[in-house]
Amino acid sequence: MESRLTDLEIKISFTEDQLEELNKIVYRQQQQIELLVNEVRTLREQVNGLQPAEFRSLRDEIPPHY
Repeated sequence: MESRLTDLEIKISFTEDQLEELNKIVYRQQQQIELLVNEVRTLREQVNGLQPAEFRSLRDEIPPHY
């Protein structure tokens, strides 16, 4: 019975360590997600702020060999 109790305490301790490590991983991932969301928002604002390019016909272009 004593051995079984000791085994359970070891398993609980190991499980707590794993849970703490997983919590750290989830926290870091959430920070990365927030950073990426902010970067996407910034890029979207930059793209929306661009003026549409003028339509240029290929006939108006002078080939480089002329």
